[in-house]
Amino acid sequence: MDHVDPAQPLPEDRAAEPLTEYVQRVNRRVRAFDRRRPLVWDLHLTGFWVLAALIDASGGWRNVAHDPGVPVGLVIALSLALSVPLLWRRSHPRAALIVTLPAALASAYSGAALQAALLQLLLVHHIALRLPLRNLWWAVALATAPTCVTVVRYGDGAGSWNQQLGSQLVSIGVAALIGITVRTRRDYTEALEDRARRLETERDQQVRLAAAAERARIAREMHDIIGHNLSVITGLADGGRYAAAKSPDRATQALDAIGTTSRQALGELRRLLDVLRDDDQDAAGKAELAPQPALTDLDRLLDGVRQAGLPVRTSVKGKAALPEGRQLTLYRVIQEALTNTLKHAGPDATAHIDLSYEAGGAVTLTVSDTGRAAPSPALTGGRGLPGMRERTSLYGGTLEAGPRPAPERGWRVRLHLPEEPPQ
Repeated sequence: MDHVDPAQPLPEDRAAEPLTEYVQRVNRRVRAFDRRRPLVWDLHLTGFWVLAALIDASGGWRNVAHDPGVPVGLVIALSLALSVPLLWRRSHPRAALIVTLPAALASAYSGAALQAALLQLLLVHHIALRLPLRNLWWAVALATAPTCVTVVRYGDGAGSWNQQLGSQLVSIGVAALIGITVRTRRDYTEALEDRARRLETERDQQVRLAAAAERARIAREMHDIIGHNLSVITGLADGGRYAAAKSPDRATQALDAIGTTSRQALGELRRLLDVLRDDDQDAAGKAELAPQPALTDLDRLLDGVRQAGLPVRTSVKGKAALPEGRQLTLYRVIQEALTNTLKHAGPDATAHIDLSYEAGGAVTLTVSDTGRAAPSPALTGGRGLPGMRERTSLYGGTLEAGPRPAPERGWRVRLHLPEEPPQ
């Protein structure tokens, strides 16, 4: 027995699919043309039924008439009165039905029993399709009135009264039901299209929000990497310039530290930019990505700051057991605070880091210095303090930054992250 892949279409499916697509394509084109030029279709349809009514009026109406002696002029006038109002069947179906009612009553009363009276069913269909459904009650009454006139005037000559009324009501019901079905399908399709448009809009909004969040994250990382390392390099360069004349060995050490810090900054920038590359690149062409800094990298950070000329003391209480995201937040806040101290604290300043780990992942960090109190980075156009606040808010924490209370001098940054919510 041959194996048939369910994912592959059967031969008959492949043969039928082009025909279905062709029919749908033609249907879409006809609907599009009708939306652009509705009068063209209305004129063609009305002209067809007017011609059919006039052909019937030329003699065929006598085959079903109750009174074949009705004047031909009256038959022609009634045929036109029953068919011409179809031109307004879509724009004014209610008015068109009311206009055809006298002609339908005259046709029934005179005994002509014109087949053109059945065109009222088309008007009932459009009333069900386009107007509120409460209009169907009086529309059914108007469309049934000519049959009632025939029953009263000619009795059982055209069949029993219940047969005549039943047949007319069934025809009206079918026309109304078709209109309701088409209307329901149209409303359902419009609802689906509206939902698709809203989902597409929401998707585009989500993409823009995600792109903005990613740009903000990259901006924070770039600021932390470049701002800190350039501040360290600037401090080392200033110290090396002053030491060059008196202590060449110290100047050499400063130059070595500048080279090390520069290479470290370039490496971090390269890893950050590698993340932004396209995902479809070959694996062989991708650089290895190092993990984000954590508290275990804090000693290396402090060594670089001390080499730049800023003495830093640390005190730690408790045991660190934090997830990577919280460790990165603490690391970047310490990095930014020390960078601001290097920039603004002035000579002979010192810094102190106080870390206090609490139960449940809560942690309190205080970074203070003894330099002159500088203006807030947020007030001078920098991104340091806003970046620290954004990182802190990710974990529901609080961050305070400002001058130390008198009589102490310097600047203080205090961060508190609450306990982690239970998983």
